[in-house]
This record gives sequence, structure tokens and C-alpha cells, in this order.
Amino acid sequence: MNIQIFGKNKCFDTKKAQRYFKERRINFQMVDINSKGLSKGELKSVIVAVGDIEKLIKTDSDAYLESTLRYLSDTDSKIEKLLESPELYRTPIVRNGKQATVGYCPEVWKSWE
Repeated sequence: MNIQIFGKNKCFDTKKAQRYFKERRINFQMVDINSKGLSKGELKSVIVAVGDIEKLIKTDSDAYLESTLRYLSDTDSKIEKLLESPELYRTPIVRNGKQATVGYCPEVWKSWE
């Protein structure tokens, strides 16, 4: 397994994801999404894995309400907006190769073991 956790330092679900993998002694790479973000290729890979870009967007945040993201209709424009504004991501985004989850999903991670 090659686990990457893209998350925010103050996000409780990100901390729970880290704890989940630590308790099972599964090595992972933690990436602070606010400072490093996702590359365009990584983002597209995650979108394919989760099935819809809307699952990646944190619609209940102030950043979302203040951004123009909710008015964009095409996926390419949404991708560009997410790349420039990482605070709009729902976290954690957990990747295992080509597989990915958004949010706290221990039932899916268990199937990866």
C-alpha cells in the first residue's frame, strides 16, 4: 500500500484518518493541502476515483460561499478554482494508488489492507 493523506492540520477528520493508519501500523505520507495542495494530475486522478468533482468540494464552508466556485458549471473551471483555492477541498483526501476516498471512510480503507 502507498497511502497519501491530503488534509488540513486543524481538520478533525484528517486527524482521525492519521490515527486510523497509525493504529494499524500502516505507513502513510501526510500532505498539508493548504501549503502543498494537489497537482492537476493528482486532482484529476482523485476525481476519477471518487466519481464526481462535487464530492471534493466543501460546500458548507465560508470559503465556498465567498468564492465563485458555486457559479461554475464546467468541470475544467472547477478544477482550476480548486487548484488555486485549496481551502475549498473537503478533507481528508486519502489515496492508495489509483483508489481514493474523500472524508473519513474506514470501511473503504479496511478493504485496502
